Amino acid sequence: MLDEIPLSRPDTPLLDQIQSPDDLKKIDPAQLQDLAREVRKFLLYSVGQTGGHFGAGLGVVELTIALHYVFNTPHDRLVWDVGHQTYPHKILTGRRERMLTMRQAGGLAAFPSREESEYDCFGVGHSSTSISAALGMLIAAREQQIDRHTVAIIGDGAMTAGMAFEALNHAGDIDENLLVILNDNNMSISRNVGGLSSYFARMWASRPYNFIRTGGKKVLSHIPPALKAAHRAEEYMKGMVSPGTLFEEIGFNYIGLVDGHDTLGLIDILANIKQLRGPQLLHIVTQKGKGYTASECDPFGMHAMNKVEAKQSQPTARKAETPTYSAVFGQWLCDMAVDHPLLAAITPAMGAGSGMDQFAEKFPRQFHDVAIAEQHAVTLAAGMACDGLKPVVAIYSTFLQRAYDQLIHDVALQNLDVLFAIDRAGLVGEDGPTHAGSFDLSFLRCIPNMVVMAPSNENEARQMLYTGYCHKGPAAVRYPRGKGPGVEMSPMMELLPIGKGLVRRRGQDVAILAFGSMVTTALEVAEILDATVVDMRFIKPLDEELTGDMARQHQLIVTLEENTVMGGAGSAINEFLLREDHRVPVLNLGLPDAFLSHGKVPDILAKAGLDTTSIVTAIRARVRPT
Repeated sequence: MLDEIPLSRPDTPLLDQIQSPDDLKKIDPAQLQDLAREVRKFLLYSVGQTGGHFGAGLGVVELTIALHYVFNTPHDRLVWDVGHQTYPHKILTGRRERMLTMRQAGGLAAFPSREESEYDCFGVGHSSTSISAALGMLIAAREQQIDRHTVAIIGDGAMTAGMAFEALNHAGDIDENLLVILNDNNMSISRNVGGLSSYFARMWASRPYNFIRTGGKKVLSHIPPALKAAHRAEEYMKGMVSPGTLFEEIGFNYIGLVDGHDTLGLIDILANIKQLRGPQLLHIVTQKGKGYTASECDPFGMHAMNKVEAKQSQPTARKAETPTYSAVFGQWLCDMAVDHPLLAAITPAMGAGSGMDQFAEKFPRQFHDVAIAEQHAVTLAAGMACDGLKPVVAIYSTFLQRAYDQLIHDVALQNLDVLFAIDRAGLVGEDGPTHAGSFDLSFLRCIPNMVVMAPSNENEARQMLYTGYCHKGPAAVRYPRGKGPGVEMSPMMELLPIGKGLVRRRGQDVAILAFGSMVTTALEVAEILDATVVDMRFIKPLDEELTGDMARQHQLIVTLEENTVMGGAGSAINEFLLREDHRVPVLNLGLPDAFLSHGKVPDILAKAGLDTTSIVTAIRARVRPT
């Protein structure tokens, strides 16, 4: 057990021998628990140097060792869910020395990446995809007559999503040799692991039991009464000690509960499962944050951490002179709930990240965490809106993509009164393209009945949330990760006029129509070029009157957004100018038609041409000489 993050590279003699899973197989089985301790030390050391997710990874060290020890990776497929738990996997598959580049530009990705390693057979950032992907790989192997094992590793939180159960249902129906490992880290499903459960788990994975289960039933099929008795005996035995009845009914052979920190026990069970036919579900119990005192005591708070400073033994607490946009949202929720008992706040397992902790504590009846189920979250809000509640769905931009059909058909089509508070809009930095909110302006503005807003500062965010709440119909406020420019916050609530922008600066020749987070940069550019800056505020409906005025009064219109240019806010400006025959040159600046890699947000913006210097250069190249 470690009480502090190692600040210098720990001594790892066993781990140093491993450059690939082939080297792992050469380790004496009696030394594997020592190896697990070394992996944990190195994991904590490396994440202490770079920051990142580590709680889930600490919990699956023994499982990761056992999987690579038993299976022939990368020929056999290991499909990890979400990816937070794959740091030990990266360490054991030839990337140990590059762990200190994690989440940095040009370094290792925070999640599995097919481009990074042949051992990462499926790129992932969102949850609940592993079973579907693994089943697809299994079918592909079958059709090409390739003999390989396919394993999906999914957490109990990810198992709450409908997509996981859709895949389980399909796998049970086609009866292929898929192994699903349910990693239960005491966060949501079962907690009772012990000697009796482990005994039955070993029995259910054994050859004799499975011969009775399959071959014995074939023999008894000619004697119907005996077959019926065998079925009853099996169901009674499993029903007494197993929480896996649901999985059995779907068509899986359930094996569990298993101690997920017993390396040799896991190796024994996995070796037996390799010999079984048909879908298998192995239910293991682990401890999130295993081996590090702080994360064992606070698995939620220590899910991830910032880089540890050299003179400190604990993650540095970030100063909070200026609130984050998430905190602004959380405070707004609390303020509103005092006088609005019909407000209902919904989150798909992102309550803490969305700034809702205080609200959940003060107004528990109005707080609804639906787990990792974005589709359900949106349609739940639609149902609430149908019968008199005012739902506010707090959701990250990248996760709203998963509920797009529900947003269109269940909310917008019926013009229901739902407010979407869209966090992490735009770039998110080190988490990379899977978590970037690069597309929400594009996919939101094409939906009828939607009102779409983007605040340029913290106070605007507060007032836009209030405006969206009071609006009758679907509305969305999208704001970035982290802090804004630090303006003074008004305790009062102000209704903003729908579809009206605001001129922030008057200049000559060039008008910069900026959206949301790019207004601050636009003002910096304008000081250099003496340009006009408009905080457009609304993407839909667009302030057409103000846009027309800017087109008549300036030689060049520049649109600026932290969203993909294709179909984004700039496209809305283009459509209006063309429709009204405003013949003025337009320069659209935003994110390119590409998935941008991980790194620091300012660096990524600069590479995309969205820093002050690049924008000034681009505008100067387009301004007609006077």
